Amino acid sequence: MGRTTVLVTGGAGFIGSNFVRFLRTHRPDYRVVVLDKLTYAGRRENLADIPEGEYFRFVRGDIADRPLVDALFAEERPDFVVNFAAETHVDRSILEAGEFIRTDIWGTWVLLEVVRHRGTGRFLQVSTDEVYGEILEGSASEGDPLAPRSPYAASKAGGDLMALAYHETFGVPVLITRGANTFGPYQYPEKFIPLFITNAIDNEPLPLYGDGRQVRDWVYVLDHCAAIDLVLHEGKVGQVYNVGAGNERQNIEVARLILRLLGKPESLIRPVADRPAHDRRYSLDTSRLRALGWAPRYRFEEALAETVRWYRTNEGWWRPIKQGEFAEFYRRNYGHRLG
Repeated sequence: MGRTTVLVTGGAGFIGSNFVRFLRTHRPDYRVVVLDKLTYAGRRENLADIPEGEYFRFVRGDIADRPLVDALFAEERPDFVVNFAAETHVDRSILEAGEFIRTDIWGTWVLLEVVRHRGTGRFLQVSTDEVYGEILEGSASEGDPLAPRSPYAASKAGGDLMALAYHETFGVPVLITRGANTFGPYQYPEKFIPLFITNAIDNEPLPLYGDGRQVRDWVYVLDHCAAIDLVLHEGKVGQVYNVGAGNERQNIEVARLILRLLGKPESLIRPVADRPAHDRRYSLDTSRLRALGWAPRYRFEEALAETVRWYRTNEGWWRPIKQGEFAEFYRRNYGHRLG
């Protein structure tokens, strides 16, 4: 029996690069092939500690490029495909939705088409809790209707529905995970936690949307990776699995905790005009995933403290980012709000 090969698309992004590292640690006999376009949030530096060779290969390319994807499948014949490749930031989707449609829907379709014709053992689509829309009471279960309220969430819902349709119509062995808000090392600093950490380090204002009472369930990236790995190997084909740790916190609570961990004053918090259609609360019923044997290993406060330490000791990773393309996005999204 040959070596198991896993194709990880979007493997140079935040969760993707952590998942590649998870596989190298927990399944060292696997060959991991990463396909990543290396857009602003996908960075080759995120995988700098993993040498290319027999067990790891990096390919720069776009999941929406069908000839490239088809050639890669023909060459590598992956046993598993895990699709992290996506445009992911709600704020960016509000500014420019086109790329979200191209990658999250069209790109997912390209992968599914190639899998349909070339074959693979399992195709795992990594999705988000945002496809359910805001959950004001209770928790969303996998069978609940999708009610996305941002272009980002709608694009991910479109990818999910296409994946499930390819399972039903063509028998493609699809699984889907829908993750809660994830945080940890290597997260691009446009997202809430790394933005607030890095701004606070520099004594810059923390732009908090609205009253800051929006509720999110936070899951540490290594717990999220463990869940994806478990579903990939043990999940039932055709099923959706919610991934959440039950760490529901208001955004303002998280901002205050970050400032306490950094020894910074709460006066850095700057309430700003809310973004359009800002979902008030997300919450996931994770009983299906937990029935497979998964449970979070990291307490929220400890994981957040570890994340703060990582950004404090890896300024060489995030400072060049914040001086580059990010600066223009920050100006477009926050300039008028911060005055």
